[in-house]
Amino acid sequence: MGAQSSAARAAVLAARAEFDGELQRLEASGRAAVDVPARVRREPAKTLGVAAGAVFLLGGGPGRLLRRIRRTIQGPQADMPKSMLPDEVEKTLRKMGDDGEKIRGTLEREFAKYLDEHAEERKNRDLGAVTALLLASLAKPAASRAGKELAQRLFDADSATFREQLSRVRQRHEAPPEKPR
Repeated sequence: MGAQSSAARAAVLAARAEFDGELQRLEASGRAAVDVPARVRREPAKTLGVAAGAVFLLGGGPGRLLRRIRRTIQGPQADMPKSMLPDEVEKTLRKMGDDGEKIRGTLEREFAKYLDEHAEERKNRDLGAVTALLLASLAKPAASRAGKELAQRLFDADSATFREQLSRVRQRHEAPPEKPR
């Protein structure tokens, strides 16, 4: 029975030592990942570029940029009118009489005729809008993924910082505990 308990004790101690080593590596990795000042000292332009790119992408920069470009090319959008029908249309509708169904039928026929006459113009205009919408829907996931990758790269622990932090953690764990005063 003594040999089995010695073997079990040795296995527990080995597992504890392995766990302690893994815990030290995890702590060092976490410290290295958030040690941005060391990364800035080592590679200032790259770190600031990655951070700026991540902020731009995650903050919706590409969408804002596309909207600004579209506004520059097409001009600003007009505000919605207070009333959807101009005064002259209101007057014309009143002149048509009191029969709502008759007026509705006339408006529907006239509107259908108008749509038929301007179908080609509308189709050409809608093609540009569909193309812009398609491009925007394809660009958004790509920009989001690139932003996440840049953020991950910003907080990724490089090997030099990781080794430095690991040695600090190991020194702290190996040092005898200070006695309270």
